[in-house]
Amino acid sequence: MNLSGPPAEAPANPRVALFVTCLVDSMRPNVGFATMQLLREAGCRVEVPAAQTCCGQPAFNSGDTAHTAALARRFIEIFEPYDFVVAPSGSCIGMTRAHYPEALADDPAWAERAQRLGARSFELMSFLVDVMRFKPSGRALQASATYHDSCSGLRELGVFAQPRELLGAVEGLTMKPLEGHDVCCGFGGTFCVKYPAISNAIVGEKAAAIERSGAQLLLGGDLGCLLNMAGKLKREGSSVAARHVAEVLAGMTPDEIKEAQSITEANIGELRDQTAENPMIAADALALALTFAQAGPLAELAVGRGRARRRNGRRAMTALVTGRAR
Repeated sequence: MNLSGPPAEAPANPRVALFVTCLVDSMRPNVGFATMQLLREAGCRVEVPAAQTCCGQPAFNSGDTAHTAALARRFIEIFEPYDFVVAPSGSCIGMTRAHYPEALADDPAWAERAQRLGARSFELMSFLVDVMRFKPSGRALQASATYHDSCSGLRELGVFAQPRELLGAVEGLTMKPLEGHDVCCGFGGTFCVKYPAISNAIVGEKAAAIERSGAQLLLGGDLGCLLNMAGKLKREGSSVAARHVAEVLAGMTPDEIKEAQSITEANIGELRDQTAENPMIAADALALALTFAQAGPLAELAVGRGRARRRNGRRAMTALVTGRAR
């Protein structure tokens, strides 16, 4: 189901809620900070609702509709007051737009509320281009890159041209075609945990295609996919570095991004603590993290250090917006 539809009309200086997502919150807060920067440059008033939790996608994909519906109602209540909801993830926004009405089908009133909010919920690249008509300026990166189109963003939301249009404004960046750019990388959320052998075979083909592209960087718009591909590339001894497209568009330096790419057992311990504190925040992210840690991907993409490492990324983003340290 493709729910791209016509772009919404944006009011001047819209009030935008940043939906951080579990993986960005727990694994790569830099992506959240980059998203905040881009939204502000586009003229948005950005807020990070502190009460937000998982969108419910792992539960939905596992057939647990009852808990999905509970999380959907919570999400709707938290994000309804805003002009728009934006996330640096096609899969999470695809969940809220395409699948909340399905999860709430037995409750017509809530299903209608889900549809109304879904019409105001956007993946970051789509929002910047289709709604805000934004074009970054003053960005330069002397590198070659190739782009992977994640399944949910491409097929459910119609995200394809938007990231390429934005990357075209980055001076010195050469984009190289990726064979099978629209083919699944084998991540699939809990799929890679349930069916690791199949997932590994799929990502092996993807890693080979990335190498054949000759690019220095692998870019994408979904962190889960990037974690999966980066891990395989790392284990194969590849020098290709994986970046979320928001990091490049925000002009984050290689040193800033590298700082977010070293993980230790202490980081995994912090993630366990976060999950114990509030299981709704990162339970699936923890399962994926532990799986990745055993296989190796977290050596490439990981929890950021500094302030974002000492407390979870969502809280750090909230503090940045409100000016209150926690």
